[in-house]
Amino acid sequence: MKPTLLILAAGMGSRYGGLKQMDEIGPSGESIIDYSVFDAIRAGFGKVVFVIREDFADAFKARFEPRLRGRIETEYVFQSLDKVPSGFSVPEGREKPWGTGHAMLMAKDAIKTPFAIINADDFYGRTAYVQAVDFIQKSKNENEYAMIGYALKNTLSEHGTVSRGVCEADASGNLTRVTERTKIGLEGRKIFFYESDFKEELTGEEPVSMNFWIFKPTFFAHLEDGFKKFLSARGEEMKSEFYFNIQADNMVKSGEAEVKIINTPAKWFGVTYQEDKPMVLASLNELIDKGEYPSSLWI
Repeated sequence: MKPTLLILAAGMGSRYGGLKQMDEIGPSGESIIDYSVFDAIRAGFGKVVFVIREDFADAFKARFEPRLRGRIETEYVFQSLDKVPSGFSVPEGREKPWGTGHAMLMAKDAIKTPFAIINADDFYGRTAYVQAVDFIQKSKNENEYAMIGYALKNTLSEHGTVSRGVCEADASGNLTRVTERTKIGLEGRKIFFYESDFKEELTGEEPVSMNFWIFKPTFFAHLEDGFKKFLSARGEEMKSEFYFNIQADNMVKSGEAEVKIINTPAKWFGVTYQEDKPMVLASLNELIDKGEYPSSLWI
């Protein structure tokens, strides 16, 4: 049975100024999602599940269904604040979504195979999808997960500092720790992370998490349990968020799971602000010129 790709696409992109999941960046009107699904299909994924919001479902389906029909099985699930476990409720006045862990839970009934999860607005590169399928084919342990680790130098911006989760592994390549570095930037050819009173140089080879993970369906039960605990502890807060990677990290710390770091040579790029778009366009055109993608994905 072929693996599933889960794409988190419920955010509107407030900083970006529009629905960036459908913004046209490719030469034939493709979005980043088009490239993600194209790479997934040729790597061997058999289904894609989109987590979206119901209020833009019709426009989203109208965009992607004609392109994907006959190429890969598709399913859509909706994220909304009121979808919480029995016995819990949304505090009055809360508007902020519950986070990536909650978004992931929306897909628990739609996914029956090992799966990869990605962000809708991030370009991960063909190699990462091939590596994900290879891991899925070889991994037999239901509590063995994986994370695609990008070399820090392949995730930086020339336009300012970035926040990255820098990962550490044991001798077997299993994730042991993720350290959030909220301010990493370039000075010439050197890379530094900055604190309030000092800066420290990094090599650029450090693996970082860009939210490309691989899980087994059994993870959903752990995630649901974690969400209930989160709601009990922080559900009354107006801006608290539940992240799926925190749940995975908790399982690693408790010995319930292992997470393999799969180091990839792929270059990541994403669209956070409108100002990022020219860089993305240039990067895509370079890949097309190299023959890694056709000028039109779906024709």
